Amino acid sequence: MTHVFTFADRVANLGVETAFVVAGQAAAHAAAGNRVYPFHLGDLNLATPEHITEAACRAIKDGKTGYTANVGIVELREALAKEFNRTRNTSYSGVNVAVQPGGKPVISKFLLTVMNPGDEVLYPNPGFPIYESQIEFHGGVAVPYGTVPGESNFTFDISQLERAITSKTKILIVNDLHNPTSAECSAEDRRRIAELAVEHNLMVLLDEAYFDIHYDGQATSIINEPGMEERSVVLYTFSKRFAMTGWRLGAALGPEDIIAIIGKLNVNDESCTNHFVQWAALDALSGDQQPVLDILDTLKQRRDLCVDMLNDIDGVSCFRPNVTFYLWPDVTEVMANKGFSDYQDFIEDVLHQTGVSMCARSHFGTPLPGESRKYLRLAYSGIELAAIEEGLAKFKTYLES
Repeated sequence: MTHVFTFADRVANLGVETAFVVAGQAAAHAAAGNRVYPFHLGDLNLATPEHITEAACRAIKDGKTGYTANVGIVELREALAKEFNRTRNTSYSGVNVAVQPGGKPVISKFLLTVMNPGDEVLYPNPGFPIYESQIEFHGGVAVPYGTVPGESNFTFDISQLERAITSKTKILIVNDLHNPTSAECSAEDRRRIAELAVEHNLMVLLDEAYFDIHYDGQATSIINEPGMEERSVVLYTFSKRFAMTGWRLGAALGPEDIIAIIGKLNVNDESCTNHFVQWAALDALSGDQQPVLDILDTLKQRRDLCVDMLNDIDGVSCFRPNVTFYLWPDVTEVMANKGFSDYQDFIEDVLHQTGVSMCARSHFGTPLPGESRKYLRLAYSGIELAAIEEGLAKFKTYLES
């Protein structure tokens, strides 16, 4: 059917979450009768804790199905402020919180609130592809900074970040506890990032989607650094900690004036976030946390099996990160040994030969100048231990043959 629509120029800048593209390829392979081992998508195949689902059902029965305030119910906003004050030593109250239908809307609403066309925005690359998509869709200039391998994990290239700042730089996006590399800032890195933000008067989006996926010890937020609370908005999501990816619930937390504008954007976009889901989230925060610890324990077991098996493959090297549910193994040698230089050709061949489905470096931004190593991203959040063992054994056989 023909149409008469003329699309806006900015549509050309609209990207996608590339893991879903890989998921579609895996689904097509499975539909043809093949076994698939899903390492491609950061979804969880673990049940949402029962007390949360019961709270949602109770809220529906109690009639909590109408509109709410555009920034969310008061009870949840206050509970989130209290949670942040406890875990991040902030000084928030309910006015510093705008509930969102997921964490992702925080990215676009933050940019719409503080970014003018032509402003430069620093963002991590490799990184969540929606950063670059939203920056460019809304008329900003996306300026990448990279990650570098350390002794036991990846971290951010602070020198590159510093060199990338110009007079046009207005915004910095930081995803400490990082998708896709699982990079985690050291105390010194957090201090230096904060110093740069203050020195150059940058507005900061702290994407803390994986703040609670921390296996040993407690995560530390950059918002604790001097000068950061007043210039930062934090992206929070219920998806990872509580296995609520499909519930679509998150929040923006930050200075009262910017949260008020984000609230106005809520009115213009979705009116409000699902009512009964907010009451379920209140129980998520205040209820029994043992199921949350059980989720972490399961993920840690999967991480350890994946890391052990990957490092047992000749030519593969993988850190054992303490955060997120992603691995970023170096596959430079094995790709060369198999005769591949193109990521897409490689992961398609792996899928068809072994059933193992995964993402590659190229799904998380164009490789930066000077990058020479090849990396894959494996998510272990949606695959059982037995399937991990079976799938990675096939991957090993494929790579070593």
